[in-house]
Amino acid sequence: MNVARTVRLTFTADAVESDTHVNLSAVRTDGEHLWIAGDETATVERLTCDDPGKPTEYRDHVSFPLADVVDLPGEADEEVDVEGISRNGPFLWVVGSHSAKRRKIKSHHSDAKAAKRLASVSAEPSRRVLARIALSDDVPAERTPEGARSAGLGRGGLFELLADDDHLAPFLNIPGKDNGLDVEGIAVHGEPGEERVYLGLRGPVLRGWAVVLLLEPREDDGELELRKLNGHRYAKIFLDLDGLGIRDMCVHGDDLLLLAGPSMDLDGPVRVYRWPGAATLDAADVVHRGELHRELDLSHGEGDDHAEGIALLPSGELLVVYDSPAPHRLEEPGAVLADVVPL
Repeated sequence: MNVARTVRLTFTADAVESDTHVNLSAVRTDGEHLWIAGDETATVERLTCDDPGKPTEYRDHVSFPLADVVDLPGEADEEVDVEGISRNGPFLWVVGSHSAKRRKIKSHHSDAKAAKRLASVSAEPSRRVLARIALSDDVPAERTPEGARSAGLGRGGLFELLADDDHLAPFLNIPGKDNGLDVEGIAVHGEPGEERVYLGLRGPVLRGWAVVLLLEPREDDGELELRKLNGHRYAKIFLDLDGLGIRDMCVHGDDLLLLAGPSMDLDGPVRVYRWPGAATLDAADVVHRGELHRELDLSHGEGDDHAEGIALLPSGELLVVYDSPAPHRLEEPGAVLADVVPL
């Protein structure tokens, strides 16, 4: 990976106290602003850059609770595990992982306690979020003066729809880090009211094939409902990403850029693939390896520096943010370094 430069992301003391800056999971550029999320909160974060043409720092951090503008499936302070952010027209779209969770082992645990924790799996319904957030002067709002309205996917949400799915139903109750269902990317394309939403799954990876879900949500009386695609409320697309799952997605013209990495709790490899014309094509069932372009190989650490989010800068370069950043990214209190890489 050829890193052109780094960009400093500076957070408030409250965000540092909640470890948001070291648990980054989603990012999207938006003019002078950067929308970002950590995977252990129920908020989205907005930072502002020093130079929109070639930013060297994003600062002036403001945090916005999602519960202020949309109904959440859990309590207001429960972890949503936001894993994807996309901006389209007057809306910011966010998606939670939808994944179950297995308890972690810590170094001080006895063998018996460690084994017991590994047997403990929780469903985490608070993570089952797909929401369209209306922005008014770059601030999330229930409704804007122009009539744009925030809305979340209701009626049981995506999770309930997948309960009868031939491919995905067996993975709904398996934790994300165990190759279970784990939504980690979102890309939105099209005019507001006619948009298509692409959800990239980190897991499951099915015999080496990654999965993308294609949705056409439409707002109705403050809720999102899914329009039928060929008789179904979602379409599945299978992609050959060399056995990797999807960690993030972003629109690049009519193409989609896919950040790909292991579905399980492994360090690498981590790559960026281009899916040409994906944003305008009719839903294809299977996308073979020859239909995808391998754009970049990203570096990764051992137990740290996990690339979790990508976003396009005005320069056409790619901004990459990391979960569990390596020590060299934490050179100043409250700040973390992201990478800028050329496409």
